[in-house]
Amino acid sequence: MRYMSDDQTRVQEFFTARAADWDSRFPDDGPAYAAAVAELGLRAGDRVLDAGCGTGRALPPLRAAVGPSGVVLGADLTPAMLREAVRAGRDRDGALLLADVAALPLRSRALDAVFGAGLISHLPSPAENLRELARVVRPGGVLALFHPIGRAALAARHGRPLTPDDLRAEPNLRPLLAGSGWRMSSYVDEDSRFLALAVREG
Repeated sequence: MRYMSDDQTRVQEFFTARAADWDSRFPDDGPAYAAAVAELGLRAGDRVLDAGCGTGRALPPLRAAVGPSGVVLGADLTPAMLREAVRAGRDRDGALLLADVAALPLRSRALDAVFGAGLISHLPSPAENLRELARVVRPGGVLALFHPIGRAALAARHGRPLTPDDLRAEPNLRPLLAGSGWRMSSYVDEDSRFLALAVREG
């Protein structure tokens, strides 16, 4: 594996420490994942990546959406998270890759969609990393940036206020996506979920 930056090492350490009990900490998120995947508009045979897949909670609904003829990939930087995905049997729904979303081992325009749950706040170089996601998606393909609770609820969970520099705030996220090859097509930020959808520009 290539040399990891300090940011990558911090992300990996954060998730390694939490991998074993990650699913048990958030046992009720399954329906929210399935609802978000449904909004991607995937069709049978599509090729989709779960970027920063963690324990693979999005993989079963992604597989259901693309069917047996589709391709489902889950990429994560943290081996412990991928081990938990295998332990949960989610490797049956998608191929797991130990890979950094900043440098994906995929051909350009190889995918129809990317799903990223809780991803944006862990990207070390958001504009550059979103450009890499754009590279692997065909023009017209879709990106979903998702979290099972909204920005305010998440800030409250962590005991901190919402700040204007939050990357997921619409005034920040829309231009960030636009500068990275994406056009935001919808934005929802409510207590029960955060979901921003974007289309890969041609």
